Amino acid sequence: MEDSYKTISAVAEGLYTEKRSKFIAIAIPVRTVADVRSQLETYQKKYYDARHLCYAYMLGPERTDFRANDNGEPSGTAGKPILGQINSNGLTDILVIVVRYFGGIKLGTSGLIVAYRTAAAEAIAAATVVERTVDEEIDIMFEYPFMNDVMRIVKEEEPAIVGQGYDTDCTMRLRIRRSLMPRLRDRLEKVGSLRIV
Repeated sequence: MEDSYKTISAVAEGLYTEKRSKFIAIAIPVRTVADVRSQLETYQKKYYDARHLCYAYMLGPERTDFRANDNGEPSGTAGKPILGQINSNGLTDILVIVVRYFGGIKLGTSGLIVAYRTAAAEAIAAATVVERTVDEEIDIMFEYPFMNDVMRIVKEEEPAIVGQGYDTDCTMRLRIRRSLMPRLRDRLEKVGSLRIV
C-alpha cells in the first residue's frame, strides 16, 4: 500500500520559445478541483491577451483524478504532452498551465507537442519536488485514569495530536502515516475503556 507521493512545494515557472511563439509554463501545487478552477481563473485574467492557455492537472495520492485541456490547439498537441511531463515525474496535486503567445509562424502538430512538453518540463524542473505522506486520522475517547497509557503509546508511535478535549471523558484526534495506522489502532484498542469513535 503506497503511503507517500511526490508533489511540488511552491509555484515555479518555465519558458520556451520557438519560431517567435512564446510558451510560458507555470507549475502550481493544488489539492482539489476547486483549487484548479481558481488558479485557472487567476491565470486567464493575468494572460487575457494570450492566444492559448492549455493545462493539465493530477490530483490525489492514488493519481487517478486528472485532466488535460488543449484550449483550442489541435487535439492532443498541448494538454497531453503537459500531462505526460507530470506523469514522467511521478507528480500529483499539481496543475501545469502553459500560456502561448503566437509568434506568427505555425509550428505544426509535432512542433506544438515538443513546445508544450518542453515548456512544462522547464516549469517542473524549476520546482522543488517534495515527498508527502498519505495520513489517516483516528478519534479516540477514554476515561481520564488511562491518560498515561494513551500518552505512552502516542510518545512511542509518534502520531500528530490534531485535537484534544477533556470533559467527562478525554477525547483525542490523532494523525499518522497510513502504513503505521494498523499498529497504532491495535495498541490503542488494548487500553482499558478506550473507544475508537
